[in-house]
Amino acid sequence: MPVSEREKMAAGEWYCCLDDELDRLRQQARVAVHAHNFLPPDERGAAAPALRALFAQAAPDIFIEAPFHCSYGINISLGERVYFNAGCTILDSGRVTIGDRTMFGPGVQIYCAEHHKDPALRSQGIEIARPVSIGSDVWIGGAAVILGGVTLGDGAIVGAGAVVTKDVLAGATVVGNPARPISRL
Repeated sequence: MPVSEREKMAAGEWYCCLDDELDRLRQQARVAVHAHNFLPPDERGAAAPALRALFAQAAPDIFIEAPFHCSYGINISLGERVYFNAGCTILDSGRVTIGDRTMFGPGVQIYCAEHHKDPALRSQGIEIARPVSIGSDVWIGGAAVILGGVTLGDGAIVGAGAVVTKDVLAGATVVGNPARPISRL
């Protein structure tokens, strides 16, 4: 049974985000993100070394435009040729897995944390982490939001500005808020 708040978070159980160990991990991520966002492009390369080292897994040919933000980084796995346009945010309290050749438009956001609905518990920092799984060859349009617990199948397309609250089947296209499938043309 998980004992620490980090272990509870990783196990998908309710945990307190106002924990010293989690604070240290978020600070480590802020330092790596800052290095990535402020290194000159020719020094930063496709992803600053500190940011790349933070990820659970990152293929050698990922490319992350600055600015970028993540909460922990340690819960993010990136496949081959994953591309993030400028301004993407991943709040990775839960595991975030992104498949090969997936592309993110500018300002795409992934939110894994779900805060407690009870105001007393919410005020104490109680939340639960929901994983996000994104398949290969997925295209996510600018300013789309992907909520925790969602899976996007291989080849899916998420329209710009969509808010994805439910799973998206492989090859499907979704648009709107909340995101809904559209028929193929």
